[in-house]
Amino acid sequence: MRYLLQRLGFYLFSAWAAITINFFIPRMMPGDPVQALITRYQGQLSTQAIDSLRTLFGLDQEASLWSQYLDYWGNLFSGDLGTSFTYFPTGVSDIISQSMPWTLTLMGITTVLSFLLGTGIGVYAGWRRGSWLDSMLPVTTFISAIPYFWLGLIAIALFAVQWPIFPASGAYDNGLLPGWDWEFISSAIYHGTLPGVTIVISAIAGWILGMRNMMVSVSAEDYVLVAHAKGLPERRVMFSYAARNAILPNISNFALSLGFIVGGTLLVEMVFSYPGIGYVLFQGVSAKDYPLMQGVFLFVTLAVLAANLVADLVYLLLDPRTRREA
Repeated sequence: MRYLLQRLGFYLFSAWAAITINFFIPRMMPGDPVQALITRYQGQLSTQAIDSLRTLFGLDQEASLWSQYLDYWGNLFSGDLGTSFTYFPTGVSDIISQSMPWTLTLMGITTVLSFLLGTGIGVYAGWRRGSWLDSMLPVTTFISAIPYFWLGLIAIALFAVQWPIFPASGAYDNGLLPGWDWEFISSAIYHGTLPGVTIVISAIAGWILGMRNMMVSVSAEDYVLVAHAKGLPERRVMFSYAARNAILPNISNFALSLGFIVGGTLLVEMVFSYPGIGYVLFQGVSAKDYPLMQGVFLFVTLAVLAANLVADLVYLLLDPRTRREA
């Protein structure tokens, strides 16, 4: 219990530090976002409107930095992440809530699928060294070296241009309204297949290599040899003794992957013009939309911290040594 409280305290402190840094960095950057918005509207805003915009964006020059910081915390607790410059007057919370389901669906499914497939293949490849499956490692090494976006461009060139099987961009057909009807769901699945397969192919190779190397190391441990000497079934030794201990490093990596699901695969979403949180972040950076960048960064940071906390809890369940040390 003491260990758990220490970890919770650490993550709470990390969350406070991330939120504080997230507040100060945009205010230290050069430029005036309100002035940029005024330039976009070509001087159509009055002086009173300009003052109102500064207050709206939390950039009131008459207010001290400390009062702005306290107001920022108050807005966070009320769920207000500010107003976007790019999508003015839409709030950042609304933009994130609209784009987040696309990223969670695409990245969530592909991350879990690549982890399960890669870990399973890695277990067998490491346990049965020298088999045909183990001899395929050079191929997985080559695939893991290919960047997501480059594989995405190749997929578009082959399966959207050369052979127009899948669409090259978008998340659903134009003219459809998002809903739970089969026409929209089937269109979303159709548009998400190509980027999803691209992510799985790119990510699965890393899980295979990591799990295979850990299985090779664990197979030589004394407790595995003792399990063999007891005459336990090979399948039980492989999963209950070798794989259970070999998977521990992958659990940490998987937790980080779950955290970065929220951030999306920025380059993949850019290549496929997929309306996820990564594509929204790209638009915010291009337009110097500080509130939007601030909201996305904060959301990603908190998601990574939450995923690491879950990984610590899973470690306590899987590894008895961690419980004894705690």
